Amino acid sequence: MKFFKHTTLVFCAVLFCNCINAQKSLVDVHFDYKSADTFFTQPYIDIDEWRDTPVRHRYVHGGFKDNDTRFSFYFPPKERYEGRFYQYITPFPDSETLSQSDTGEHNAIGFSVTNGVYFIETNGGGKTDFTRIQREPDPTIGAYRANAAAAAFSRIVAKALYGGERPYGYAYGGSGGAYRTIGAIESTTGVWDGVVPYVVGSPMAIPNMFSVRMHAMRILKDKFPQIIDAVEPGGSGDMYAGLNDEEKAALEEVTKMGFPPKSWYGYKDMGIHGFLVLYQGVVAADRTYFTEDFWNKEGYLGANSPESLRKARLQKQSKIKALINIDQGVAQGLTEPLSETDRGSADNAWKSLGGSGEGMPVAFQLEDGIPDVDFLGGDLILLSGEAKGASLQITKVEGDKVVLGPNAAGILVKIKSGDAVQVDNSNFLAVQTYHRHQAPSRDYYVWDQFRDENGNPIYPQRPMQLGPLFTQSAAGCLPSGKINGKMIVLCSLLDREALPWQGDWYRSKVKSFLGDATDDNFRLWYTENALHGDVANQLDDVTHAVSYKGVLQQALLDLSAWVEKGIAPAATTNYRIEDGQVVIPATADERKGIQPVVRATANGSKRADIFAGETVTFKTTVDIPKGTGQLVLAEWYFDGSKTYTHTVDLSMAKTTDDGEHIEFTATHTFSDPGVYFPAVRVASQRNGDKGTPYTRIRNLDRVRVVVNKRTEKNFLNR
Repeated sequence: MKFFKHTTLVFCAVLFCNCINAQKSLVDVHFDYKSADTFFTQPYIDIDEWRDTPVRHRYVHGGFKDNDTRFSFYFPPKERYEGRFYQYITPFPDSETLSQSDTGEHNAIGFSVTNGVYFIETNGGGKTDFTRIQREPDPTIGAYRANAAAAAFSRIVAKALYGGERPYGYAYGGSGGAYRTIGAIESTTGVWDGVVPYVVGSPMAIPNMFSVRMHAMRILKDKFPQIIDAVEPGGSGDMYAGLNDEEKAALEEVTKMGFPPKSWYGYKDMGIHGFLVLYQGVVAADRTYFTEDFWNKEGYLGANSPESLRKARLQKQSKIKALINIDQGVAQGLTEPLSETDRGSADNAWKSLGGSGEGMPVAFQLEDGIPDVDFLGGDLILLSGEAKGASLQITKVEGDKVVLGPNAAGILVKIKSGDAVQVDNSNFLAVQTYHRHQAPSRDYYVWDQFRDENGNPIYPQRPMQLGPLFTQSAAGCLPSGKINGKMIVLCSLLDREALPWQGDWYRSKVKSFLGDATDDNFRLWYTENALHGDVANQLDDVTHAVSYKGVLQQALLDLSAWVEKGIAPAATTNYRIEDGQVVIPATADERKGIQPVVRATANGSKRADIFAGETVTFKTTVDIPKGTGQLVLAEWYFDGSKTYTHTVDLSMAKTTDDGEHIEFTATHTFSDPGVYFPAVRVASQRNGDKGTPYTRIRNLDRVRVVVNKRTEKNFLNR
């Protein structure tokens, strides 16, 4: 169908009965449904039942007969309903039942129903392949139209159940879901009244934010411990100390592109993240870069390869000895099945795109061992057999085994034992500096490091920019800032995937569109010490990072109050951009937003040097932005266990009358020599509710304690 950018989606239905008794099944109700979007004309309901888990709600499931769109609606009891819905938009179209596995703080159904809101999730119209840069017959269907159709039909059902006026509606989504959420509010009117996109990227994020990170990971792999130590509390502060010229250049490049230096603490586990499912699309879209230009033409790193690049290159020929299936791969520790909690999440949804088909091999054993190189990814090129000439993506090599990434099942079924292959990471090395050859317009200021004094690129440029193609495939449009509703954007300052400056980039687009009306319709909140993911188990070290899920939940509540009651939310976080880094003020009054600011000391400093057996006094101050809540939790982690073992008795804390400035102390005796990083973690809650798992706004701070071995000599000298 022809699609108009700012189309008002009009939906209506006539019920064959004027009202529906709460006990009558909606499966039996006929809806005479009319839609301006002719792709969605025949909604149906096939499940209507009351459920008691996670809270009492009415579950309605259905879809559209004329396509693959499916939806789930979760309605609160009538006495709790407050006239609105929240709709979760996944990073990729997936399943309409994902939230049913959520628990605790992350339970979207429980959060919504508890607050009198009905909750919506869909399958986004059916699974879409975002691993390729290709246009679907109409990418707007998966981007937002399927979600819009479900939202509109939900209003018909809600009015039948509850009566009353048109329900207000709000959507939210993170990472790829942020693209889709932004695309939704920019491309429709009358569907959603406001949205909360979080951990947002820009149209130039893919593949560039991954490529620059991988380049740094390869070059700095042996230097990360000293880099991390420099930026930890009580460190030197000079993360470039002790690096050679190549290493300094790589660290400066990735930092100016926006990677948060403090986030390198997770270097051992962060991997290449979602680039795993994007790699083949990048190679396919710009094949001559990999096959001809990078390794041969002046201006590309491979044409005049430094020693580190030559040592990293792997081109090993062998033969396939055995095919390894998923059960064998899991048993051998080569791979792991996808967790249900990962599906649909901001951090790990990409993993659901990594399969190659049921029954297909997940790895191969080769006749020869693979040379030991720092392997981030590459290709398995078929040199003989039925699949000769094909290339498979591989994610890692271990001894004589290669582990497969996402690949076409049509190729995998042709591969047999004895086929000759070549393990080759040439393309994967080449992609690591691809961002240098993708210089966009000047509003993408992190690329200024690759321009000369006249603003011209210093490296040869590719004939097209790939980022906008990926973005349009996901969002259905390129983000313009032309929003049709109110918006609160959330970004994380330790984000390693959606680098934080991109929230500022999008804010600039909104300001260009709204001008003086920006503050009446838009907020950007940065969360300190938060990563990309929106599930608890993605926190690879709970003493470094906090969940932003409470911020997201409060943003939805504040957005509702903003739209429906005119109550303006907390101001946009005060920040500045400095060489690609987002820098925020040290105090809550200056910083704004809704997150508490935490500052801790050990014996009066960020670093305490003591002898074994001595006691350290820790002091903490917490400042909560005015009017955003009360402190409900404070806890300390001291050493070793990676759990918070000491809960602060807040009744003993020194607190101002408004409850927004809190001071407390703790002590701990360190018995064993070593270097420790004690951390204090706090949570505020808007209403001071200590019992609710929802809307807890978290933050933390760390200190360094160096415990020296006590000897008679150093004791006397001291």
